[in-house]
Amino acid sequence: MSDLQIALILLGILLILIVLLFNWWQDRRVRKQMQEHFPEREQDPLMSAAPAAGRREPGLGAARAPDEDLPADDPAEADPATEAVIEIAFAQAVASESLHQAVHALTRVGSKPVRIFAEREGGGHRARLRAQESYTSMQLAVLLANRSGPLTDIEWSQLWTEAQGLAERFDGAIEGPEQEPVLQQAQELDAICADLDAQVGLALRLSEPHTISKVSGILKEIGFMSHQGQQAWMSDTGLPRFTVLFDGQHAHEIQTESVSRIDLLLDLPRSPADEQAFSRMACVGRDLARRLDGELLDDQGRPVPDGADQAIDGQLLGMYARLSEAGFEAGDARTVRVFS
Repeated sequence: MSDLQIALILLGILLILIVLLFNWWQDRRVRKQMQEHFPEREQDPLMSAAPAAGRREPGLGAARAPDEDLPADDPAEADPATEAVIEIAFAQAVASESLHQAVHALTRVGSKPVRIFAEREGGGHRARLRAQESYTSMQLAVLLANRSGPLTDIEWSQLWTEAQGLAERFDGAIEGPEQEPVLQQAQELDAICADLDAQVGLALRLSEPHTISKVSGILKEIGFMSHQGQQAWMSDTGLPRFTVLFDGQHAHEIQTESVSRIDLLLDLPRSPADEQAFSRMACVGRDLARRLDGELLDDQGRPVPDGADQAIDGQLLGMYARLSEAGFEAGDARTVRVFS
């Protein structure tokens, strides 16, 4: 091997050593800079023991203690089968005080009641506005039909106008169904309910007028109770089975001091299902007839025979069953809304 070859080999080895030495120096310099910015910890955070508060599972959103959980949703919601809903989404959350001031008078349009629901900022469904809360959206739910008939185009337009006013006031966007399908659904619901609606009455014709105070005292004595401005015979569930009319008027409506006719009214959709619905009312009516010296008549003006009670009970029980099959449980809040 010549001297030139040996010199070239040595030169190559020297260059390799220089490169390795330079790389080592660069790596040491970078490590030193990183340590200055991110000093080593005595304990690896990935291997450290769980905190004293206990293990926390991963989840979305900021963690909060159990006592900081959001309030539970209100159970009541709009009923798509019996109500039409207009929704208003707010650009910014609206305080409950401001929203209450704007909607407190909006309880009905024409003859149809309106229910108001709201979605709470941060989560939570509300069937009534609560103090010290804010809401991101609200719903206006109007009843499609009741005993006044189906929802009309005027009533729907009135609700839409109210919704537009709220949207303008709180910088919101409106979303709701078209008028035509809403009115069609209202007509269909009205037809169904008209076929299921039934009221049974008994009249107690007095031989002479009696003072309201005397009659009211006897009603209370035999078990009638005051319920929403009426005198009612109550069920064990706290709902009226049948109510009393004085000369065709409820107790809170009558303005005379005496009465010559007392009516017992069984409103099937609004009273809880009962296998002895008519028998119970007829028994009370006969007791009143003895106490007030009157004659008990059916809704055709004929004396009520003693042997007819069970047969009429069977007919009414069949009507209760038809209500239930149509999705209306007798006496519950949803049924009472529609049959009112």
